[in-house]
Amino acid sequence: MTSRVTRVFSRIGGRIRLAGWRQPRVILWVAVSVVALGFLIALEIAARRYGVSGPITTQAREVIFAPQSGTVLYASMALMMVVLTWRQRFIAVGAAVGIDGVFWLVRWAVDAKMMVGNGALWVTLACAVIAVTRRTGRDRVLLLKGVGLALLLVAGRKTGYTWLLITSKTRPTVLDQYVATADHALGDPSWMVGRIVAATGNVGAHVLDWVYVQLAVAAVIIALYQLRNVAAERRFPGHHLVRTFLVIGLLGPGIYMIYPVVGPVFAYGADGGQWAMANLWPDTPPPVGTPRPMPFDEITPRNCMPSLHTAWATAIFIHSLKGPRALQFLGTFWLIATLGATLGFGYHYGADIVAGVVFTLTIEAALRSLDRGWDRAGIQLVVYGTVVFAALLASYRYLSVEMAGHPWVFGPLLILAMTSVIYGYVRTTKLWERKAASAHLPEPRREPQPELV
Repeated sequence: MTSRVTRVFSRIGGRIRLAGWRQPRVILWVAVSVVALGFLIALEIAARRYGVSGPITTQAREVIFAPQSGTVLYASMALMMVVLTWRQRFIAVGAAVGIDGVFWLVRWAVDAKMMVGNGALWVTLACAVIAVTRRTGRDRVLLLKGVGLALLLVAGRKTGYTWLLITSKTRPTVLDQYVATADHALGDPSWMVGRIVAATGNVGAHVLDWVYVQLAVAAVIIALYQLRNVAAERRFPGHHLVRTFLVIGLLGPGIYMIYPVVGPVFAYGADGGQWAMANLWPDTPPPVGTPRPMPFDEITPRNCMPSLHTAWATAIFIHSLKGPRALQFLGTFWLIATLGATLGFGYHYGADIVAGVVFTLTIEAALRSLDRGWDRAGIQLVVYGTVVFAALLASYRYLSVEMAGHPWVFGPLLILAMTSVIYGYVRTTKLWERKAASAHLPEPRREPQPELV
């Protein structure tokens, strides 16, 4: 009798577990995890074909050897610590600094490359072990989510490096002549801003360079503000900046493969060497001619179209608007300075900036719709943004000569196309916010009716 009851309960438990695994959200995350793992393995194999380490090997080496960026590892650990209590955060930071101190002494003794960050990675991995061995239930899930968030940020950086290598090896020709020709419709902003930055001297260049390189710092500051209540509420918010950052970094390199562009400082400047069309940037805009694909070296990444730095800075700006005034100022400053750096250093054309803004707003709308549930307004915005983005790329490729010949027509049209997506995004998100606010309003109290006397 006892064994029969046990078998019945085991069947019921198995069905419950099976039903849990059949939940759409669980199936979605399992599918995403499998695809992400396959993607990393594919990148690892592709990188090995070109004689370099892939993202998995590079990350594993940083457990012992000097990391490429200690700032990224500590920023990742900071994101992971949003799930910890203040006491646990102090312990984690102290352990990371202590481990880095030991590594620093050993590297100094053997005259190896000096870099910090191993301690942050060790602490992050230790939290993963603690989650599996010492935590249960929601506490385990929350800590694993924090660790996963940190490792995703690091893996995204490593994946980006591998993607850039693949673009330079697999795309022997670039489309810079088409984009440079189309950029005449916008007034050649890279050449104009490049001359302005050159006129500011070393001070302006150093400030813009720091902003450009440390983009992740601003992102982590905004993300920490958005995730500040995770430890108290024991859950992550449905949508935050890190999600947008990761999706931009995942989808952007795919566009690089479709539309390879190296940028004006390489295609038309001294940095391009013998592969450059001419040494024109930033003094003389290129003349209008018949564009064609041009061969380029196997070293320079084809990471220009769209401008992902602009895309990330736009995402920072959007998410900073919900924060206090200081964060709003930070987001605005970072967006303006990033635009100045991308154009002023000759890394991007104006056409890349327009495409990058549309790219970000479309992704942001899709992620917000995924979080709150798809509705007609969200679907229309995502579809419209996708169509505008595709139309921009097609026009740069097939209408560049006409755009250069009629700048007073096509220039405003490009700005209007970008502005229409911005307007659609603002209008749709305000509609969502009004619906959310009305859904949380308390029901009005019904006043008792006075009796007639």
